[in-house]
Amino acid sequence: MKRIGLLSDTHGYWDARYLKYFESCDEIWHAGDIGSMEIVEKLQAFRPLRAVYGNIDGQDIRLIFPAINRFTIEGADVLIKHIGGYPGRYDPSIHGTLLVNPPSLFISGHSHILKVKYDKTLNMLHINPGAAGKYGFHKVRTLVRFSINEGKFLDLEVIELSD
Repeated sequence: MKRIGLLSDTHGYWDARYLKYFESCDEIWHAGDIGSMEIVEKLQAFRPLRAVYGNIDGQDIRLIFPAINRFTIEGADVLIKHIGGYPGRYDPSIHGTLLVNPPSLFISGHSHILKVKYDKTLNMLHINPGAAGKYGFHKVRTLVRFSINEGKFLDLEVIELSD
């Protein structure tokens, strides 16, 4: 079993509570718009980091992380892409991939809107962790924690970061 800490859209904003809330996690996943190498370095120093770059990320981050990160962990096929849409309205840049070869978990960011939804058509869970940073229109900053065990997603928690 692996415990995952998931965040997105930090936009270069660091909050020490990321580490507090991800203390119980084995890995941290970032769904893009990281915003600075400082964020990357702090997260990598704390736990193994899997990430994708987002539309605001510079070349320094794009040289380290891909646009699409697909991997298998604990029996689950995971695909992370910053701009991905959500069930019923996937972004054209990933829509074909999802239809032809859907993962069991699709993670995206970009919208700053927390959303956890199961796509019955593709037999796939979709998670957008919302935005952990302060830049943007969102009123509440959010993180997500969950576990993966034998291909199943368990114990999903939403964490609201009040200022």
